[in-house]
Amino acid sequence: MSEDPLHQPHDKLFKSAFGDPATAAEFLRWEIPSALSSAIDWDRLRLEPGAFVDSHYRQSESDLLFSAPTGESECLVYLLFEHQLAPDPWIALRLLRYQVRIWETWRKNHPETGSLPVILPVVLAQNAAVWKISPQFSSLLDIPASLVGDLEPLIPDFTYRLIQLAEIPFDAIRGTPAGILTLRVMKAERLEKLLEDHVWDESLFLHVPREVIELLIRYILNADIDKTAFDRRVSEISSTEIRSTAMTLAQQYRQEGHQEGRQEGRLGSLQENVIAALEIRFGEIPQGMREAIAGITAESSLRMLLRAAIQSSSLEDFSRSL
Repeated sequence: MSEDPLHQPHDKLFKSAFGDPATAAEFLRWEIPSALSSAIDWDRLRLEPGAFVDSHYRQSESDLLFSAPTGESECLVYLLFEHQLAPDPWIALRLLRYQVRIWETWRKNHPETGSLPVILPVVLAQNAAVWKISPQFSSLLDIPASLVGDLEPLIPDFTYRLIQLAEIPFDAIRGTPAGILTLRVMKAERLEKLLEDHVWDESLFLHVPREVIELLIRYILNADIDKTAFDRRVSEISSTEIRSTAMTLAQQYRQEGHQEGRQEGRLGSLQENVIAALEIRFGEIPQGMREAIAGITAESSLRMLLRAAIQSSSLEDFSRSL
């Protein structure tokens, strides 16, 4: 199995599909207000380097930054993918922070510039139920009603476009085949409908790059689905190539799972052996030391600790090996 954190299937699938400017453009052009969308040259949308999310949100957020001409100027489209379950009314505050980072990076990369590009902030939420949150930054501010007119020119404000998968029916998702399938799969995962027809649409699968198909199938396998039902669903696919790819990936995934299970079993046994050796030699083991041993997941380190547990003259002596 992958060594990436558990959230990585979301991140990898999202960035594999929507990191392609053509896929992002074909989806976003319908989700931006029409007058603004018509001013953007979507055919020249370009992916910009960098990620701007806070480190402690990287398990629940992914982001992509694009640039595109708008007449004689250039605008940036910032797409934040939220795959957390619960609504967060503070998204606008994070977006403000991320936009400042984008502008700071822009200034660093364009020292000659005398102005900043407009940023269009877009939040794509992988939610099962509709979030009742305001997309207006100023809604977070406690502004006295009597001072609204006086304070309005002095406070920052913006509105972000909130796209909620919970509000979009499966067959209403627009874009390229890769984009449509990706969002259908992500929507279905929240609704526990990963084996239904909207996901296994062969008319879309036939036009999706193989690398995206592999990520889609791995994403499905990574979810809590009935493996027998998955095999039955795959057996019904008429395309020999797609059926073969899905079956091969399922076999690989399960084999990796068995290997990981055996690895976890070996690590658990080694951890227990270290603790048992310490208990035999020194009696009661402090809880903190137990937790420290349980937190070590490198097999070579645990084998060294087992030798230390046998050879150390005291718990204090052993603790130096941790």
